[in-house]
Amino acid sequence: MLVEPLIELEWSEALEQPDTTSANVPAEARRAWVHRAPEAQVLALFRAAVRAAPHSELPAPWWLRAVAEGGLSSRREGFSVEDRTAKLLDARPGWVFVPWGVDGDTGYWEYMPSERRLSEPGMPTTLAYTHRHPGWLDVVPVHAGPTPAPIAVGGLVDLRKNLARLESLAP
Repeated sequence: MLVEPLIELEWSEALEQPDTTSANVPAEARRAWVHRAPEAQVLALFRAAVRAAPHSELPAPWWLRAVAEGGLSSRREGFSVEDRTAKLLDARPGWVFVPWGVDGDTGYWEYMPSERRLSEPGMPTTLAYTHRHPGWLDVVPVHAGPTPAPIAVGGLVDLRKNLARLESLAP
C-alpha cells in the first residue's frame, strides 16, 4: 500500500498556531510553521496547495498571498507592515489587537470605542491586513447587521493621516 500525504492536510498543519490568545501585537502571534520555516519552502507548499485546490479559497496569511502574487518581495516585508501598523495603533487609545483571525492570518485590530455608536450588538471598526491592494490595509466601519464593504487604506502614511477620520466612522 502506498500512502501519500494529502496536500490539504499538510497545508492545514503549516497554518496551525499554538495558543496565541495572549498576543498583544502581530509579532507575538507569528508562531505557525508558515512564519518560521524557510520562505522558499513556505511559498512552494502554498503554491502546491493552490494547484491542488484551484477553485477554493485556500486559507493563507495576507502577506503570503501578496508574495505569491508579486506584490510584496518577501515575508519580512509583510511582517514589517504588520509591525509598523502595530506600533502606530498600540500607542493610540482604544485600539485592541485580536490575535485570532481566519485560518492562517495573524489577526486584526478593533477600535473598541466605536461600539458606543451602536444601538444594538454589532462589530466595532476593524482594521485588517489584506493582499487585495498595495496599501495592505482595509478598514470595515462599525456596524450591526450585514458587513459593509471594506475601505482600502493606502498604506501606513494614509492610515496615520486619516486615523481620526477612520475612528469616527458612523454605522
